[in-house]
Amino acid sequence: MQILTPDNETLLRGIRAGDRALLGRALTLVESNLGEDRRRAQELLNALLPGTGGARRIGISGVPGVGKSTFIETLGCRLLGLGHRVAVLAVDPSSTVSRGSILGDKTRMERLAAADAAFIRPSPTAGSLGGVARKTRESILVCEAAGYDVVIVETVGVGQSEVAVADMVDCLLLLMLTGAGDELQGIKRGILELADVIAVNKADEANLAAAEHLCAELGRALELLRSAGDDGWRPRVVATSGRTGAGLDELWAIVEAHRAQLAASGELGRRRRRQLLGWMWSLVDEGLRAAVREHPGVAASLAELEDAVLAGRTTPTTAAERILETLRLPAERR
Repeated sequence: MQILTPDNETLLRGIRAGDRALLGRALTLVESNLGEDRRRAQELLNALLPGTGGARRIGISGVPGVGKSTFIETLGCRLLGLGHRVAVLAVDPSSTVSRGSILGDKTRMERLAAADAAFIRPSPTAGSLGGVARKTRESILVCEAAGYDVVIVETVGVGQSEVAVADMVDCLLLLMLTGAGDELQGIKRGILELADVIAVNKADEANLAAAEHLCAELGRALELLRSAGDDGWRPRVVATSGRTGAGLDELWAIVEAHRAQLAASGELGRRRRRQLLGWMWSLVDEGLRAAVREHPGVAASLAELEDAVLAGRTTPTTAAERILETLRLPAERR
């Protein structure tokens, strides 16, 4: 049996008891980059691990202005009415001054944030690739251990955030808008290849007909771009309104059907195992980059090499080879 520090024992009991204040403290610990905090976080996560894995992990992405916050709040409240416990990990843009989260999503989801069975955690991107916080995977595990059976990861919806979030969830939901120019021309094929469900949002009032038309176009595009995967799933498109709640029951039924199909085919387990290995290697890559910069030989020549690259005296390839050669040299030859 693992022996925990007193502080971690308190956090462990609080998380399992559904104490949201202690859950927040645990997530702050997980997000910390301080050496001692990272050690404590891994100790806590190892203790929590047996209670994880049972939640529906859903990623939601879309361009700014697509209505993600309103959509998630309305969907979340509906799920609470169905008896679910909902955690939202809203990956906020970081402040350029403090590097902290701007916290906009929590203030925009006041109704959901006030519910006892819901938990919203804005996390700063802090420069992470694609706008997905580096510790989001670990935060998912903590929320699952706290008893949340639906964990929603909201991304900032820019760059490669869809790719990053797809590697940590079971279902990727892409929100789209009408009236954003030539919709199909502007859709990256890669995003369509990743999305499990597409929702054309703000499908209400005067925008309803245009939303239904876009749904039909997207459906035809998906038939051309995507065949059923190994699990037999074909992506579905639905018109929704985060403001009125229209289409959300149909959307949730699709999400549940997707999960059932993944589970029945065995793909849910395979997908999560692939994600675990991908997670491990991403941490190895991150650690190696840090180790390279901290290497004494590299640190001694790094400023000179960077200056040479910037001044055009050497190529980035040559500079990189010199750094790697420094790592390979035995200590007595440096």
